[in-house]
Amino acid sequence: MFLGKATKIPVVGVLIGALVTSLIQSSSATSVITMGLVNAGVINFKNSLGIIFGANIGTTITAQLVAFKLTNFAPYIIIVGFLISIVRNRWSFVGRTVFYFGFVFFSLNLISQAVAPLQSDPRLISFLTTPQNMFTALMIGAIFTALVQSSSVTTGVAVVFTQSSLMSLDNAIPIIIGANIGTTVTAMLAIIDMDVSAKRTAISHLIFNIGGVLLFLPFIGSMANWISQMEPAIALATVHLVFNLITCVVFTVFITPYSNFIYKIFPSADNSDLPTFEFPSLKDEINLKDVNSFLKKSFKELLKLLQENYNLATLSIESNYRHIYEKVNRRTQYVDQIQKNFTRFFSELINFTDDQEESQKILIFINEYEYLYQVHDSLKDILEIKTNMDEMYIELHTDMILHYREISSRTLNVFNLLVKKLQREPVEDNDLKDEFHELQKELNEFSRALFKIMPDTNRNDTGNNMHFMTYSQRLKDKLNSLFELLKQTVKPK
Repeated sequence: MFLGKATKIPVVGVLIGALVTSLIQSSSATSVITMGLVNAGVINFKNSLGIIFGANIGTTITAQLVAFKLTNFAPYIIIVGFLISIVRNRWSFVGRTVFYFGFVFFSLNLISQAVAPLQSDPRLISFLTTPQNMFTALMIGAIFTALVQSSSVTTGVAVVFTQSSLMSLDNAIPIIIGANIGTTVTAMLAIIDMDVSAKRTAISHLIFNIGGVLLFLPFIGSMANWISQMEPAIALATVHLVFNLITCVVFTVFITPYSNFIYKIFPSADNSDLPTFEFPSLKDEINLKDVNSFLKKSFKELLKLLQENYNLATLSIESNYRHIYEKVNRRTQYVDQIQKNFTRFFSELINFTDDQEESQKILIFINEYEYLYQVHDSLKDILEIKTNMDEMYIELHTDMILHYREISSRTLNVFNLLVKKLQREPVEDNDLKDEFHELQKELNEFSRALFKIMPDTNRNDTGNNMHFMTYSQRLKDKLNSLFELLKQTVKPK
């Protein structure tokens, strides 16, 4: 919830990306984490761009620390990180971060000591210090980074070699710039099982880094002259920082047209139809009427979302189409995240007001949302049937498909009438009662059909059919309870 609000401001997203990457020392890890958040619906694609841009700034700290020879403090950082991590409290995870932070620089310090004897090899020095083709150096940087899965390691090694006079700036600069392209390989591999929104994030990271290289390429020669008077390692670290800063600033300024460009490349997304929930900020001047309006609107959106998820879940069982199952699985995870966000919001909201009447209203909302969560739990149970069928290589037999479709059709009708009632459309309570009655008749028919096939030992789908019967009955009962609640709380126009 915090990330969703904070990253609406691109500069804040940049700062978050820079901070996280400077701590974990991996822009690849930051981008993969960001893609996971987008895939789960925690933040949207456009808001994720700031974090991606900032990650490239955070990764420059490696070059800075190595260039200024601060890696000698690495053993102390490792010890501090270890001591923090063994203390049993909620901050112990920070210790692991500090430990690995120090370990990266300790490793680079070892590399620096290991390459010292190479300074006496004239052939190696001649090869590394003789200016190479710029595009060849770019490719070396990209390929090496793709192999080690860390641009921090590539830049750190390049600074170490420059510091030891084993590599010229003419060769080192294109290598560290090429590292920005190689670091996107991790993200590109991670998107294989993610939705289109996450793929947008990964592609935007790739284009961002390639665009930065193309933007910077014409100025490499003039920059080399500008830094020629500086100590080589510090000069290289400065180039790395300036390159990423300029690229970040340019893309952040044009973040809206850039995001629109990415949307044109990926014009649709599996989760593009998912509602977003903009939680009101809980401050002293908050208008509780606005909160009530938000909660009423969100309740309708969540119910419609659950209706769509039920349709996809049953359709995935009937059709056996893998992409439908993957889509509803992602949407179910999205609802899980939304449920956590609402639970956190309600916890803050209930402590926000001392007014007894307002507190009572909030408790009523909490109770209403609990009904939706129960419906969501039943949908997850139904989706689990499909998961089990895939794992056990079970297909739905044709004599059961008609029953599944009749039950799902009746259940969707119930969902539809409940949504209309929430929207205060003219829906008679008797219409809903009749629909529940028809749904129960279908469940009874299905139950009789199950008793007929149970003695057949050749049927491998009997267990899943029994589960579908049980979960469908539970879902019907929960929807009926929701109906009884809405009769009391929703008044017709």
